[in-house]
Amino acid sequence: MTQLEAARAGLVTPEMRRVAERECASPELIRDEVARGRLVIPANVRHLAGSGGHAPVTASERGYPGAVAVYWVNQTVAQRRGAIQDPDVLRGERAPKRLDPTGIGRMITTKINANIGASPVSSSTAEEVEKLRWAQQYGADTLMDLSTGGDLAACRQAIIDHATIPIGTVPIYSMIVGRRIEDLTYDVILAEVERQARQGVDYFTIHAGVLREHLPLVGPRVTGIVSRGGSLLAKWMLHHGRQNPMYELFDEISAIMREYDVTYSLGDGLRPGCLADASDAAQLAELRTLGELVQRARAAGVQAMVEGPGHVPLDQVAWNMRLEQEVCDDAPFYVLGPLVTDVFPGYDHITSAIGATEAARAGAAMLCYVTPKEHVGLPRAEDVKAGCIAYKIAAHAGDVARGIARARDWDDDLSRARAALNWPRQFELAFDGETARALHDEDLEVDTDFCAMCGHDWCSMRISKEIQEFASGKAAAFQPERKAVRSPGVGEEGRELLRQRARALPVVDGKHACHSDHVPDAERARALQALSTKP
Repeated sequence: MTQLEAARAGLVTPEMRRVAERECASPELIRDEVARGRLVIPANVRHLAGSGGHAPVTASERGYPGAVAVYWVNQTVAQRRGAIQDPDVLRGERAPKRLDPTGIGRMITTKINANIGASPVSSSTAEEVEKLRWAQQYGADTLMDLSTGGDLAACRQAIIDHATIPIGTVPIYSMIVGRRIEDLTYDVILAEVERQARQGVDYFTIHAGVLREHLPLVGPRVTGIVSRGGSLLAKWMLHHGRQNPMYELFDEISAIMREYDVTYSLGDGLRPGCLADASDAAQLAELRTLGELVQRARAAGVQAMVEGPGHVPLDQVAWNMRLEQEVCDDAPFYVLGPLVTDVFPGYDHITSAIGATEAARAGAAMLCYVTPKEHVGLPRAEDVKAGCIAYKIAAHAGDVARGIARARDWDDDLSRARAALNWPRQFELAFDGETARALHDEDLEVDTDFCAMCGHDWCSMRISKEIQEFASGKAAAFQPERKAVRSPGVGEEGRELLRQRARALPVVDGKHACHSDHVPDAERARALQALSTKP
């Protein structure tokens, strides 16, 4: 019985209870959202058991770790690191780790996905597992293995066996290893889908919405078909003069997915690859087909979400979200970015995070991250980190704007700690407290009632705290134990960050050359101070 079938039967599964715990929601709400099709829980039965690609040993109810913080979905990097590194947390039957269920739907917090994968010219299985670790640590709620090179099956299994988050794939990539796309057969398609389902993949991107009759609509485009799966299937259809085999085999694929409870991520094979192609006839024709496939998947007892556009002008983002909700019966929308401008290669984690924030505000259920290497190369571990953090910001900002339960509580607590000048509490609450602590200690290695930006006399937070008429900084539970205490220091990641920054800026006597202590004499210091106080 799949999560969808259980929900329709009125049952609350252990996975629904876990999602409810993580979302500060009731299990009944999660059940009803799954039954409605507005929320999916991608959870392959083999990944849930951590069975290493084998049949699970036991079908008994699985226990999951309790929430380690009030804001479990928004847990910090430090909390995530502990869960990932502790071998006793989420230990699998045969694998090092097993799945911790995640819900994806617009009535709960917005999730983010990280893409990794070896290419024919770069990376290895070990490097991809390391990217997984970085992605999980820095906020990814799901991860897609998009490998196209090396031993794809071994790489995929290693990623699943080390992942506590849902893993997705695009099966067609493996289907054409060692063969031309023109030689792809129906038997190969079904065999590969079943093979990956047996391995424990939690959701598949299946480009079944690209139909033969849609292809003439691509002609006027600037960038054509930018989806790898979409372009491969277009070539197959043109060569054979036949309909998309994924569309024709949809019911057979659904039967395999139902057996393992794999979730559909209905691929947007005709997504726009530039602003000029956004919201065009080809994109919208495919979206209408995806709406049909959502209903067919649900009828087969299979959960389904829908993938969305990649390059969209900012003013069209919300419209695209509303259109998908209408056409696809409110199936969770999983969007790539979208990028809101095309002219910043090397910085596309920023250009896309702007669009992703608007998408989350308008109801996208999951955001597929973009890294600085988008359009130019294969992301490395540090690029995965940058993409995850940019998208965690976008997702949380969207949740705050939509009024998702408890989302703003996290911000408000950190603000109380900031107003109280309680530095340890700020860094405990911060998403990446290690980086925040390192940047603080770079200038001032003592936790005082002021910061290095203002100094004691100019610190507005300190002054506001002293004004009795103001509530600023006076919440009792957020007061620091002492007004000044030596910093506890930073970990290895923080030290590495400071080493990198030190190489970029000269250091004199342990402090950056621009530090105020390096003003040549008292007379010059007084002159600068006087100049800064002029109206």
